[in-house]
Amino acid sequence: MKHLQVDLKNALSFVNQDDFNKYESFAKEQNEKITNKTGKGNDFLGWVDLPNNISQKHLDDINDTAKALKEKSEFIVVIGIGGSYLGAKAVIEALSGQFEYLRSNKENPHILFAGQNLSEDYHFELLEFLRDKKYSVIVISKSGTTTEPAIAFRLFRKDLENRFGKEEASKRIVAITDASKGALRNLTDQENYKSFIIDDDIGGRYSVLTPVGLLPIACAGFNIIEMVNGAKEMMHIAETNFDGNPVFQYASIRHLFYTKNKIIEILANYDQRLNFMAEWWKQLYGESEGKENKGIFPASVSFTTDLHSLGQYVQEGLRNIFETVISVEKTRFNLNIPDDKDNFDKLNYLAGKPIDFVNKMAELGTTIAHVDGDVPNIKIILPEISEFYIGELIYFFEKACAISGYLLDVNPFDQPGVEAYKKNMFALLEKPGFEEETKKIKKRIE
Repeated sequence: MKHLQVDLKNALSFVNQDDFNKYESFAKEQNEKITNKTGKGNDFLGWVDLPNNISQKHLDDINDTAKALKEKSEFIVVIGIGGSYLGAKAVIEALSGQFEYLRSNKENPHILFAGQNLSEDYHFELLEFLRDKKYSVIVISKSGTTTEPAIAFRLFRKDLENRFGKEEASKRIVAITDASKGALRNLTDQENYKSFIIDDDIGGRYSVLTPVGLLPIACAGFNIIEMVNGAKEMMHIAETNFDGNPVFQYASIRHLFYTKNKIIEILANYDQRLNFMAEWWKQLYGESEGKENKGIFPASVSFTTDLHSLGQYVQEGLRNIFETVISVEKTRFNLNIPDDKDNFDKLNYLAGKPIDFVNKMAELGTTIAHVDGDVPNIKIILPEISEFYIGELIYFFEKACAISGYLLDVNPFDQPGVEAYKKNMFALLEKPGFEEETKKIKKRIE
């Protein structure tokens, strides 16, 4: 059986091979910190062995809950922010038909998202759209007081209670929250919501393989057992020797580039279904590495679309970038280019060829051009987009991110900088307990 692979032939030409070879011991050393729980943030390593630790009973509970929600719902609103929504959205977007949102006769409910922003218009329009629809809510929050999802949950909980009454509303709400404490846990126990636990040792951006990601993905109709199996395979592959270990290879080469002042990583794909996978990747790496004035800045592009916009900068802009391409070997469907007797567009030389052949040649041609333009290229080869291989990809990125953070000598599992905007926002909103901060910030903006 094929597995995810990393191809470094267009990356290693930019570095000294001896320098790269030194990373065999470096990567193993950081991996041992993860395995032995001796590195920074070691109380947030519950995700490391998670694929092996997920029981069939737990997966059955998630699938049964998804089935119960689907029987009641045309739409399911997932309320969460950051890792509490990005992973689920990334997987659902990758696995779904690209025009699935236009279908009115779907077998599975549409998955919608709320609480990931503070746009009043967004939430008004979503509530307005759902006014005559059957829907349920999955609310994801460890505390229940994070501003964005807390506001959204208050809105949608009140709407469900007004439409269906409190008893029926409670059957349409599933909470994913702390095991024993917090506002959402208290409300969940009080209203008897079905609930799943967010483990204390798994941070939000590493939570895709917990109910945080698995329940919405199951509600969308996808096989979470296969996804976990893929993650389990990558978990074992990530413990192999350096040369055959894509996790070690990826973490090592990107850190070596960083030492050569390649400080921006551009994640590229040639399949738009992976666009939101890039959004999840950006949070995972940006929030894990961007500390202490260190870290590679994660950016993303979707080719060939963005070759007609950002492609110019990648080709000839500042040379502080490197490129990582997720290359999908096999498409889901086949569509050949037809012959045209008039040949007005001069495309008959491609007649009979599948569109993916053209896409692959565009990918190869772009790689050559960018490498010639002094942009190193890392290639992540995904056999196809399926539950199994998406599971492999998720665990691959998670483990490589942890090793990358340790190579930088930062804690890859906290996010202290995220609190800065919250403190200012609470002060401006005059939240109780922030009286002194309110006085100080008002003086600054007078």
